[in-house]
Order: sequence, then structure tokens, then C-alpha cells
Amino acid sequence: MSQKQKMTTEERLDVLMKAHEYRQAGNAAEANRITREELPMPRHLAEFAKEFLGADFLIKGNYNLSEVEAECGPDWLTK
Repeated sequence: MSQKQKMTTEERLDVLMKAHEYRQAGNAAEANRITREELPMPRHLAEFAKEFLGADFLIKGNYNLSEVEAECGPDWLTK
């Protein structure tokens, strides 16, 4: 899937089911990683995190910001 393309509900559910399987198998770290990296963070949460935790938090956490970047531009973290 292209980074600029918005995920469908089905694609989001697939990621969540995969994360659930990892969690059930005792691999919470992998479950957390795939939800953080594969599910696009909603704009309102990304803006909150940027304001209160800082841009570095989002960058170092490797959060999927593709939908926010598509909506606000690739430089929104540095504005």
C-alpha cells in the first residue's frame, strides 16, 4: 500500500487482528510495534502528541504519520 493512500477499514482490522495474535502469543512488543508503525495515527492524536510530547517523540517512536502528512504536508512536524 502506498504511504499516501488512506487505509481501508478492512486493512486496519487486519493489522489489529495481527497485533492481537502477537499479543495472545505473548509477544506484546511486536504487537505494539506493528500497531505503531502500520496503523496511521489520526490527525488529532498526532497534533496532540506533537504539542505535548514534541516532534522527537513521534519521530523516534517511528509512528505512522502518513495520513497526517498527506493532509497537512510532509513538513507539518517542523512547522
